[in-house]
Amino acid sequence: MQRNLGRSNMAISAIGMGCWAIGGEWKFETQTAGWGAVSDAESIAAIQAAMDMGITFFDTAANYGAGHSEVILGKALGANRSKVVIATKFGYGVDEASKVVSGVHCSPAEIRVSLEASLRRLNTDYIDLLQLHVGNYPLEKAAEMLETLEHLVSEGLIRSYGWSTDDVARAEIFAQGTNCVAIQHQQNIFEDNAPMLSFLEQHRLSSINRGPLGMGILTGKFSNGAAFDSTDVRFVSPAWMAYFKNGQPNPEWLAKLEDIREILCAGGRSLAQGALAWLLARSNTTIPIPGFRTVQQVKENAAVLEQGALSQMQMQQITVLLQS
Repeated sequence: MQRNLGRSNMAISAIGMGCWAIGGEWKFETQTAGWGAVSDAESIAAIQAAMDMGITFFDTAANYGAGHSEVILGKALGANRSKVVIATKFGYGVDEASKVVSGVHCSPAEIRVSLEASLRRLNTDYIDLLQLHVGNYPLEKAAEMLETLEHLVSEGLIRSYGWSTDDVARAEIFAQGTNCVAIQHQQNIFEDNAPMLSFLEQHRLSSINRGPLGMGILTGKFSNGAAFDSTDVRFVSPAWMAYFKNGQPNPEWLAKLEDIREILCAGGRSLAQGALAWLLARSNTTIPIPGFRTVQQVKENAAVLEQGALSQMQMQQITVLLQS
């Protein structure tokens, strides 16, 4: 099952893999921003398992692990780099040694420095999709950034670009760029950004879905009383994180999930597979990027490529249940 990456000529798997978690421990300024300790060997095996199952799209960022996620992705891809599409992000200062990310670094010179560092870590000479990571970057400055990004395309250093933002007004700015192909935004069963999806469909841009499994809560593996290590971003539960509150799963989300469990799991799907299948049915432009830390997680999520999207009847039943 494939989808086109926006208005480009790049065909990719309908589901990608999000590489935030495999970055390991790091901080955004003074706040925990990683998912705790990880096994690099397991991460590499998981990426290779994903490729074996037909995954051709991997989303990472300079931020993740202060560059470590990019390093691991580059190692895992190896000689297979040309067979996949790599998306990464820029916009912040990254200190690889201290594992700290800070500030906003978006001048033309800083964009180039960030890109060159990502190319080094990924062991490649081009990036397929370069995304602005600063979701609330000022609109007036964003318009100026397009010229820099178009120059990078003309130089062959990137093939396309996009923005990780939940704001349609910001998406409208980037959509004016010739080589803009995607907007990455929060999108899952319980966080449906209908205005954004409508805009992206109209402009033939891909909707890259961050948080498709609600950082794990939509997999059904967490219940009331779940505990996280202090090195896990879910332990901190920043304000933007709707699915966890004070380090605990949001009870409202857990209740909603039980309401629709039977439909999501129809046909032998797991909850995670049902949540991803919902996204594929929601729009023909969606590309979910579930995170992973193990081979087992990758195999479960990648199986959705064969299972396909939910039916329209199932989508309608879920809508009714969530509105009741």
